[in-house]
Amino acid sequence: MQLGMIGLGRMGGNMVRRLMQGGHDLFVYDRSTEAVQQMVQEGATGAASLADLVEQLDTPRAIWVMVPAGGPTDQTVNELADLMDAEDIIIDGGNSYFKDDVRRAGALTKRNLHYIDVGTSGGIWGLERGYCMMIGGEQAVVEHLDPIFQTLAPGPDPGVTPSSKAENGYMYAGPAGAGHFVKMIHNGIEYGMMQAFAEGFEIFKEAASEKVDEAHQYDLDLHEIAEVWRHGSVVGSWLLDLLEIALRGDQTLSDFSGHVGDSGEGRWTIQTAIEEDVPAHVLTASLYTRFQSRQDSTYAGKVLSALRHQFGGHVEQK
Repeated sequence: MQLGMIGLGRMGGNMVRRLMQGGHDLFVYDRSTEAVQQMVQEGATGAASLADLVEQLDTPRAIWVMVPAGGPTDQTVNELADLMDAEDIIIDGGNSYFKDDVRRAGALTKRNLHYIDVGTSGGIWGLERGYCMMIGGEQAVVEHLDPIFQTLAPGPDPGVTPSSKAENGYMYAGPAGAGHFVKMIHNGIEYGMMQAFAEGFEIFKEAASEKVDEAHQYDLDLHEIAEVWRHGSVVGSWLLDLLEIALRGDQTLSDFSGHVGDSGEGRWTIQTAIEEDVPAHVLTASLYTRFQSRQDSTYAGKVLSALRHQFGGHVEQK
């Protein structure tokens, strides 16, 4: 298929590469001319502006927006809407708040434009592993875009003949906002899982401290623990794989201060839990721990910061 891509950052650039490897025709735009030129050298068609991007695409157009959530996405979607024709499609693959999707979809429908929200997981590893996608919007439009999603997705496990799109790594979640709603809760759960690993490994680290009775002190190899758990343990996961990578070179995680950021989706998850009267003890505590990490430096905070760097390329604020 033919697709426009706006935003060639950590994820957008690799999505372009994966789509081109799958035989799709990519037209790209980014505020950074260097980023555009890099993609052109790799086979994409570059655009000098949003208007130039729209002009080069055949109708009905499909343009994927991969820019920061909130104001930047709103501005980009609004500018595109003024440039595009009826039946064109705008896809938001960033980490938007699902209520913003509902608002945008309603506004674009009045202009005979289609809006698709795609909760995208895969981080900086997506080029190699593929992207897990949770998709919201008009089902017929999502089906039209299926070749794009199929190429971006990880595909089935080796030796498995998939019986559903979910087994390929992507799904239609429901109407406008549903894709980002599912991704929002995914990230909230991710906070809790990361926090559990962080606290557990801090307990391991402190087992060698003078605070512990000498008879009960253990100088543990934290990397070896992460490695052995990756083989047959019930806590085995991609997060554990990434923790093993982080600990492989430096068990003290000296490159990290433990200042742990959050992208907003954890906050939105807790807000939604409050609106639904759902007790979310673990997810709430994990979010508050991130706030505390910006005041106190702990080994658990370093683990969290190292994991965010591993899967998303997030650079710790110094």
